[in-house]
Amino acid sequence: MQEQPILVTGATGYVGGRLVRRLEAAGRPVRCLARRAEYLRGRVGEGTTVFAGDVLQPDSLTDALTGVRAAYYLVHAMAAGGSFEERDRRAAANFGAAARAAGLKRIIYLGGLGGADEDLSAHLRSRREVGDILRASGVPVTEFRASIVIGSGSLSFELIRALVERLPVMVTPRWVSVLAQPIAIEDLLAYLLIELDQTGDADRLYEIGGTDQVSYGDLMREYARQRGLRIWMLPVPFLTPWLSSLWLGLVTPVYARVGRALIDSMVHPSVVRDPAAQAAFSVRPIGASAAIAAALRHEDLEFAETRWNDALVAAGATTDWGGRRFNQRLVDSRVARVNVAPAKAFAPIRRIGGATGWYYGTWLWRLRGAIDLLVGGVGLRRGRRDPEEVSPGDVVDFWRVEDYEPDRRLRLHAEMKLPGRAWLEFEVQADDEGGSTIRQTATFDPLGLFGLAYWYGIWPLHRAVFRGMLRNIAAAAERDR
Repeated sequence: MQEQPILVTGATGYVGGRLVRRLEAAGRPVRCLARRAEYLRGRVGEGTTVFAGDVLQPDSLTDALTGVRAAYYLVHAMAAGGSFEERDRRAAANFGAAARAAGLKRIIYLGGLGGADEDLSAHLRSRREVGDILRASGVPVTEFRASIVIGSGSLSFELIRALVERLPVMVTPRWVSVLAQPIAIEDLLAYLLIELDQTGDADRLYEIGGTDQVSYGDLMREYARQRGLRIWMLPVPFLTPWLSSLWLGLVTPVYARVGRALIDSMVHPSVVRDPAAQAAFSVRPIGASAAIAAALRHEDLEFAETRWNDALVAAGATTDWGGRRFNQRLVDSRVARVNVAPAKAFAPIRRIGGATGWYYGTWLWRLRGAIDLLVGGVGLRRGRRDPEEVSPGDVVDFWRVEDYEPDRRLRLHAEMKLPGRAWLEFEVQADDEGGSTIRQTATFDPLGLFGLAYWYGIWPLHRAVFRGMLRNIAAAAERDR
């Protein structure tokens, strides 16, 4: 018998989007509910069905829930203006009633962690109320209560990153020292996935977290350590949640109204008090330090796998080095067209560095190599192993080959001394007119304020070098056809 589909609400959100990919990879039949279905359809697998619907409009839920075995409820209205509590209340009541009418076997809900005996914030109080409303529907509910979620792109991780990278000296309010029990996104997803196959029709509630109880201040110090940054935190007692939310709105990606709701929740400890999840699940969560390391590692993988032309489509085919940001990196991407086949267009790229040189500003490259030697770097003296062929791991002057696809892609990772990390990538694709397009992308991941100052300080030189390099690579490809 074909397995009944699983519905994911909130699939456009951080947890929901990753959950959908995990379900698809496991071969599960997946449905998603989204207010703007057209935005989501291009981001899910071919076997996943996207239904247009809104949990605030009960009539729009019927089709998505029909024939569904279980549903993940990952909806939250905190980012909207006005009273998010009332919207969350109505949304949960609508969804619970529709789920009961459709005969669902279970709702899996992700709530927030915090003590029941405390004067909870509006955010955590709403999270608790949503769980109660879903249970009142009569459909069995599993509620997971989690604290801070650490993963590349998560709100908490981006908040920590922005504070540490942009503020080497911080005046910190009291909530920075309150204890939490962060959980890595992969561990959270593991809990959500395993619960799908649990049996029984009783309501279940689990508090989940990583192995460490730490404060936001501890997390910021650990992030700084792993990034090689120094930070100084000066605690003050008079920063109110309102002032803190304005402060976060200035220096982080968090909107002030979201920041206020988060800070109101941060003033209460969010640690696991009931260990029931440890006995019920095979998940063995990692600690805060490992979660931050995994977030940084996965972020690099996700960034490397992203197609540059997709990421920069809003900027057109060519972007100037004015500071185009992508996932905290600075990106300069340029395109040239040549009237030769991809193999011919790629030939000058394959030979780059060493005796061939860098196609523009030879004296500038030599000067950069000399400066690198003076500060303890490798300089340009390493050259390259072979003048014609490269492989992943090969040295090319003060770069190393990170990825290579013959006649298609070469990605280099910088090994010179820099206040950050840098990549240089070339991609070649055939076009519809019998020629090829060459895309050259330079990327810099600045390390703190010094990294930003360094990169913008030499922007005029980079602009000239990258423009001239691509122009001469294209000319070499045309000349050798």
